Formats: sequence, structure tokens, C-alpha cells
Amino acid sequence: MRNCKLLALIVATFLGGCGTTTPKMVDSQMGSSVEMAKAQQTLNPRASQDIRPVEGIDGKSADAVIDRYHRGFQVPPPVNIFSIGVGGTASTLGPPATSTSR
Repeated sequence: MRNCKLLALIVATFLGGCGTTTPKMVDSQMGSSVEMAKAQQTLNPRASQDIRPVEGIDGKSADAVIDRYHRGFQVPPPVNIFSIGVGGTASTLGPPATSTSR
């Protein structure tokens, strides 16, 4: 008798994990808010199909923009935080210190 109750408790525990935790209506709407946000932020959904060349910027300026874009992905060199302010001036950001001797 005791074993039957224990077995029933174990089976009920395992079957509880098989139940759904969200309503079907919520599951059917999954991802719709992301798709709606993407659609609202897209100026021209058919822009990839337009094969006309881009106009309005000269080549030198466009090259500078692309170079700056690519440099934005470079990893900056690591900074040794233990040597900041050691052996040098106290601050390099402000104006130079003036002498107050009279």
C-alpha cells in the first residue's frame, strides 16, 4: 500500500512536467512584437531590390566614412590601471599647473 502511494506520487511528479505552462493564445503570438517593431523601423522594405547606384556623397567622403566604421570594430589596447598617475603629473586633462611662489 505504501509503495503504491509512493509510486503514484512519483508518476504525478513526472507527469506534471509534461503540462503546458503558457496558454496557447500566448504561444501563437510569440515573436509578433519583434516583427512589428522591425516593420515600424524599416523606412523602405524593398531597399535591397533597388539596383540603382547611391547618389549624394562623393567617393572621398564615403571612403572616410567606411574607414571610420571599420576602425570602430578594432579592439583598443589594454590599459594598465595600476600605472595610472604613477611617476608622472597628477592630471593631464586640465590646464597646466601654475607656480604660486612669491
